[in-house]
Amino acid sequence: LTGTSSLISGLIFIFEWWYFRKYGTSFIEQVSVSHLRPLIGGAENTNSPQATFSATSGENETSRQSLSECKVWRNPLNLFRGAEYSRYTWVTGKEPLTYYDMNLSAQDHQTFFTCETDSVRPSDAVMQKAWRERNPQARIKAAYQALELNNDCATAYVLLAEEEATTIVDAEKYFKQALKAGETIYRKSQHCSSQSPQHEAQFRRDTNVLVYVKRRLAMCARKLGRIKEAVKMMRDLMKEFPLLSVLNIHENLLESLLELQAYADVQAVLAKYDDISLPKSAAICYTAALLKARAVSDRFSPETASRRGLSTAEINAVEAIHRAVEFNPHVPKYLLEMKSLILPPEHILKRGDSEAVAYAFFHLQHWKRIEGALNLLHCTWEGTFRMIPYPLEKGHLFYPYPSCTETADRELLPTFHDVSVYPQKELPFFIHFTAGLCSFTAMLALLTHQFPELMVIFAKAFFGTLLSPLSFMMEKIERLMPTGLWHQLTQI
Repeated sequence: LTGTSSLISGLIFIFEWWYFRKYGTSFIEQVSVSHLRPLIGGAENTNSPQATFSATSGENETSRQSLSECKVWRNPLNLFRGAEYSRYTWVTGKEPLTYYDMNLSAQDHQTFFTCETDSVRPSDAVMQKAWRERNPQARIKAAYQALELNNDCATAYVLLAEEEATTIVDAEKYFKQALKAGETIYRKSQHCSSQSPQHEAQFRRDTNVLVYVKRRLAMCARKLGRIKEAVKMMRDLMKEFPLLSVLNIHENLLESLLELQAYADVQAVLAKYDDISLPKSAAICYTAALLKARAVSDRFSPETASRRGLSTAEINAVEAIHRAVEFNPHVPKYLLEMKSLILPPEHILKRGDSEAVAYAFFHLQHWKRIEGALNLLHCTWEGTFRMIPYPLEKGHLFYPYPSCTETADRELLPTFHDVSVYPQKELPFFIHFTAGLCSFTAMLALLTHQFPELMVIFAKAFFGTLLSPLSFMMEKIERLMPTGLWHQLTQI
């Protein structure tokens, strides 16, 4: 009996633990709330029109809020599929990109690189199908077919640069060919853009292709060590297309300027983009913190600071770190190398673990370069959590931390990565209960097997003690009641 009890409670415990790790909630608790509570307590009457309207509007508001909180963004520094992600797969045998992430990229490509008039031009019609292909080899084959039909098909060169090129040098060659073809097509469509809505859509598509190619060429130059050239290309691109700030090209520029150690230029970029009216990112917040930490980190000492207090510059640096940690609390563990890094995904969730991975992957070297910056971060980052004890309900400088980041990050990041969760969830009561029950019954089974006679004596003593109040009550009742009455009741 004790062995069977131990086995059953152990199985329940293992299932509860697996369900909590996968879905973040207790299975027993969920079943109790969803199914047992209505049966026991009943359901409230919400059939009135007012109640129905308020419930519907509340659901819509909640869903709208969750959608805005969990919007997935294109990673501005995403790597090259063929030259970087595929090489990782060849070496490790692991897939760094999830199907969900690649599917989002496919949707981006269809949005950026296709338009309604593609069916008129055979090469663009082939590329329209190529962006929908799931098989990489089929996409590459379609790109070559498009080039056979039109040697100046810019999107075909883009696809080959992203997926077929196995080195950055090869990718740059393809992008240069794409740039040459893209500029020609852009100039032609620019003259015809006002003739009809179709021409306008084509001009918008050609603009997207040209911006994408120039940005990737700048990234190739950055990866190949031609950093000043990359900075110039990025600045020119931002001047030429100022309305495309949604592409976050300034984040590429920030990283390149940090590599050049041009901190005054970094501060100038932050002055423009670290504005209260503009959306924030980990790159913006942590770069601002890095610049302020740079002014004091080389001579910062926790012992000295606790003895004499913080100076104004040190207070500004600490506040900047707290601001950055509140925006994305996952980043410090990667910068302090408390968690291992992986290749960043092609899409990120702002304030989530995916954004933290993407930021730390490119910026860890910049923090290491500044003496004492990581030490200052190590000493101060956890102080943020004392200011926001309930981050899901109320924030300090930003909105409350979104509760949906864990689910979205698990879709974006590969399965071999241990996703960072904030705030840390406490283990449900039923996991503690089933663990205790399993341990207790297993101990009973072992003791019963080893010392059966002693356990029988112990069981008798235990149950005798447990039932003694009931026996005492029965004796009292027998003494108070007449003897014949109790006999007659038992006969009946």
